[in-house]
Amino acid sequence: MLATASLLRSAPEGAFAGYASVFGTLDRGHDIVARGAFRRSLSERGASGVKLLWQHDPNQPVGVIDSLAEDNHGLYMRGRLLLDVARAREALSLMRNRVLDGLSIGYRCVRSDVEPKSGARVLYDVDLWEISLVTFPMQETARITAYKAAVMRGGRS
Repeated sequence: MLATASLLRSAPEGAFAGYASVFGTLDRGHDIVARGAFRRSLSERGASGVKLLWQHDPNQPVGVIDSLAEDNHGLYMRGRLLLDVARAREALSLMRNRVLDGLSIGYRCVRSDVEPKSGARVLYDVDLWEISLVTFPMQETARITAYKAAVMRGGRS
């Protein structure tokens, strides 16, 4: 993907980017997402049809997803926290202080197979519902790579 930091220079406060899922990586649930697993879902639903949640809680949406794309590495996303939502302001503070940097996907498996060697489930097609900001992502490398926060001046941002 393009240089993330430069993409966010002109973005509004609360904008962020990162990999919601990384291809070919065994996660903590013993799943591996295959390249192309999101293709159908992105084509049908688009970025606007995928919700941005706090810790996979459907009662706590915190922002919007502006773009989603598969590249050679994984599912790259750009989103915005809606700062008039209290939990989104908390999330931005946690990002700013390097406490929160995990991303995780919520989905329904459409097509998978078991890898004979490792016994891992390989996901070939998933119906992506949501992406969450999380403390502990299932995929260790699914992380926020950049965010935009106003510089604090005199106790105000």
